[in-house]
Order: sequence, then structure tokens, then C-alpha cells
Amino acid sequence: MFVNKYISQNNKILSILLFITLLFSANLSKASDPDEHSAIVQDSLKSHGLMPTHEVIHEEEIEIGALAIEHILDSHSWHLWGHGEDAVSIPLPVIFYSSKTGLNMFSSSKFGHGHESFNGYSLHDEKIISEDTSESIYDLSITKNVVQMMISMIILFALFISIAKTYSKTGITTAPKGKQSFFEPLIIFVRDDIAKSNIGNNYMKFVPFLLTIFFFILINNVLGMLPIGANLTGNIAFTFVLSFITLIVTNINGKSSYWHHILLPPAPKWLYPILIPIEIVGIFTKPFALMIRLFANMSAGHIIIISLIGLIFIFKTIAVSPISVAFALFINVLECLVAFLQAYVFTMLTALFIGTAVEEHHAHDEHDTAKAKH
Repeated sequence: MFVNKYISQNNKILSILLFITLLFSANLSKASDPDEHSAIVQDSLKSHGLMPTHEVIHEEEIEIGALAIEHILDSHSWHLWGHGEDAVSIPLPVIFYSSKTGLNMFSSSKFGHGHESFNGYSLHDEKIISEDTSESIYDLSITKNVVQMMISMIILFALFISIAKTYSKTGITTAPKGKQSFFEPLIIFVRDDIAKSNIGNNYMKFVPFLLTIFFFILINNVLGMLPIGANLTGNIAFTFVLSFITLIVTNINGKSSYWHHILLPPAPKWLYPILIPIEIVGIFTKPFALMIRLFANMSAGHIIIISLIGLIFIFKTIAVSPISVAFALFINVLECLVAFLQAYVFTMLTALFIGTAVEEHHAHDEHDTAKAKH
């Protein structure tokens, strides 16, 4: 059975994706001296009547741009709702290696929403800094994006193992029911319309990889649309790792004709000094385009929605709310299509790159001949 084969042969692919992304989630940050504010001096001035004891209430300006950027960035805690001191969030494990103190592990709640320090360390723009400026810190924390990636992996495993068990009991001739009826057309679509049409004869070898990429991106795109979800596919490190895996798979499986076309392009030899560097650069620009396309499209939707809602606070009138909410709702519905479309585009282009690399020599010659005749 096709789905069962996909599960049984490729249980390690998602684990590899998780492991590599965890490695790339590490940040090297340099410590800087934080500003210190003394409340003791203010209390003393108040007690001697040199400073007014009443609090002057200032209207807080909401920075929509900063709020939008904060929403799409990674975090050491999972924010649920609220703002500032009233924010409600789930603390996550902080794990980092210091050149002075070695390995450190504690809860992000010790940082008090980024306003407190702990054991000489504090958070500044989601970077762990130390009071000692000469100390180097390697951040290996389990951040919000990593947690969502784990959640998406659990969902993916649970879904397809369950579907595979159902197929093993009922067989492939029985009409699909429940979640099978939803996922089976998507699996067939990836197999026939993406893998087979772009790779060719040996497409079955790469179908499990393409299915993993497609559903892994799709599930994270959908989870990122939730108000409390993490924008994992809008993280440049995550898209970089996926594109890097595509680069490795493509070039490892490249046939001799693929490398011959790159190192000895079909052109006059006096053009080789120009064409060969261009072909070599093209090896890296293709996955780079994958990385930027997924990152930019998934980040843009979140920024636009927050910006539209922010118009209410910018104009400081509820009269703007009908237009603001209507457009935000439209973009949110459009994001449902984009979530599927970006998973499809990434998988399709990956299959296209693999198909170019594994294309047989005779098929390549026939394609060039037909192109020349045309």
C-alpha cells in the first residue's frame, strides 16, 4: 500500500529535519552592559517632597510596526495574550553554553518577560546577554518555533500512521472514509502531478521526500495562521534548512549528464569562463530562491493582517474598524489559499530541480534536439 510504504520507509526524515533545524536555531550573541535604573533614589526624593508622589498617566503609543515584527519573530516563551507586564505566556526551556559558566539550563520565566536578569544573564531582543562583555554565548534554547515544529511532527506522525493502519486493515480497494478521504487526494496529487510529471521514470524514489516536505510545510503554514501559533515557515533559518536539504538531495542524485552540462556546457569553449561560473552559481541560487519565496510570502501575510488591525489604533477611532476588520478578514481568508499554494510551489520546484538533475542523458539530448528543431 502506497501510504503505508511512505510511513514505514521514511519515519526518520522528519527527525532529521528537526535535528538540523535545532542546530541552526543556535545564536551566537555578544554580551552588552544593560542600563540600570535605581528606584531607591526616586523613593527618597518622594519622601522628602522633592518629587511628586502621584503618578502621571501618559497615553501609551502602540507601535504597530514593532508589534508586527515581534509577532513573526521567534521567542523564548510562547505568548498567548496581553501586552507588557499583563502578558500571559508559556515559559520555555532556556539552554545555552557560555564560555565562562559552561552549560546553563533554566525556565524562561526567570527573565520575567524580558524585564529581569537571572544569574547575570538577561534577554535583549530575544538574545541572551551577559553582564560580562567578554563572555560568548551559544543559544541552544527550545524556542517557540522549535516547539511548534515538534507539534507539527507529532501531528504528521499521528495522522499518517493512523491512515496507514487503516489501509492495512481495509485494503486499498475500499473507499476511503474520514481523514483518508481528505488526505488521499493530496497524496495522489503529489505523487502523480508533482513527482511523476517533473522527475520522470525514477520518480517513486523521491515521492516520500516530496510528501514529507509538502505536508510538513502545509501543516506549519496552517498552524501559523492561528492567533497563538508560531510563524515557523516565516522564519529564515527554517526555510534555509529546508532549501539546504533540497540542495543536498538534488546534487547527490545528479547524473553525469547534469554535471557535464554544468562543467562543460553546450556552448563554444571561449564562453566557458563566463558560462561555467554562472552554472555553478545557479546550483545555489535555485534553493536560495526557494528559501526567500517561502519566508517572504508567509511573513508578509502576518504583517499585513496586524497592520490592518493596527489602523484602528493609529487613527484612534472606531469608525475605521469596519474597513480595517473587513480587509484583515479578506487577507486572512487569502492566507488559507497561500498556505496550500506555498507548500505546493516549494514541493513542485524541488521536484523540478531533482528532475533536472536525474534526467537521463538520452532524454536530455532529445529535449535539446526538439528545442533546436522548434
